[in-house]
Amino acid sequence: MPTLTLGDNTISEASPAYIIAEIGINHQGDVKIARELIYEAAHAGADAVKFQKRNVDRILTREGLEMPYENPNSFGKTYGEHKRALELSEADYRELLSFANEMNVDFAASGWDEESADFLDELPVAFFKMASADLTNLPLLAHTAQKGKPIILSTGMANLDMVKQAVALVKKYTDQVAILQCTSTYPSKFDEINLRVMDMYRKTFPGMVIGYSGHELGIAISEAAVALGAKIVERHFTLDRTMKGGDHAASLEPGGLSKLIRDIRHIEESLGNGEKVIQASEKPYIRKLTKSVVSTIAIPKGSRITREMLITKGPGTGISPARIEELVGKTAKNDLQVDVVIREEDIEW
Repeated sequence: MPTLTLGDNTISEASPAYIIAEIGINHQGDVKIARELIYEAAHAGADAVKFQKRNVDRILTREGLEMPYENPNSFGKTYGEHKRALELSEADYRELLSFANEMNVDFAASGWDEESADFLDELPVAFFKMASADLTNLPLLAHTAQKGKPIILSTGMANLDMVKQAVALVKKYTDQVAILQCTSTYPSKFDEINLRVMDMYRKTFPGMVIGYSGHELGIAISEAAVALGAKIVERHFTLDRTMKGGDHAASLEPGGLSKLIRDIRHIEESLGNGEKVIQASEKPYIRKLTKSVVSTIAIPKGSRITREMLITKGPGTGISPARIEELVGKTAKNDLQVDVVIREEDIEW
């Protein structure tokens, strides 16, 4: 059975799904908003909160930094200014880690460059989440995997060969790896989500925990992912979907996250163990709703029973209709009136 240890949680086929509230950059660069998001995620029942850490000058060329970026979701005139405005300081991260510990949720982040990964490792985060954008960034994958912490790989914008390459590289350094099916559009089109990829991942990567990172609208698809076996579910999380910024529209608000987690826990309970038995709560309904073998005529004691003497009716307090043919040819042990339930003690067996 594949297992993955995230914080104090061991994720396996037998465990509840591990729910990650992806705060990302929805904190608007404000540590107070980030704290509120952690608070709301914890109260919704999330197992972990996840951020994104970047050294903006490290991940973009001068051309990329100076690219004009004036639009309704922009926090600066250039793309560099925009990205810098959405970064938290290292002191902010230390404060947020401490607060997450107080709220009893795991704290994690995706490091988008080697320096950020080094900082997060020292912080320390409970695990590393590698963004889909860096699935083919093999130098960063190797640098991060060598830290020895569990790694979760999102697989948006990739084909199977790309996923295999990333997994093979990371597994050189750690066997604590999970793979999340993901479609990197915001919001994702339903016909492009492809939840059945999770089953293909289970067959292709035996022994690895498989999950789902969703960018769709609503909560039904993420719930379906759990029903199909996802053991990790990640969803973007915001205080208000109308806030300025590119990720808010594809995020869940506190009420939505709370409902998602509630429904996932109900689904997990409902899946059961696959053994078909009569449930204890069903037993009172057997008498009321099921049928018994009933006499169509009066049957004197000592009479040989024929099929014509028998019919099926409720209540279900006598011999089951499934056994009606067993009664044919047997002898009545007691006098039976017309239209009465026939019981075991009424028959010479």
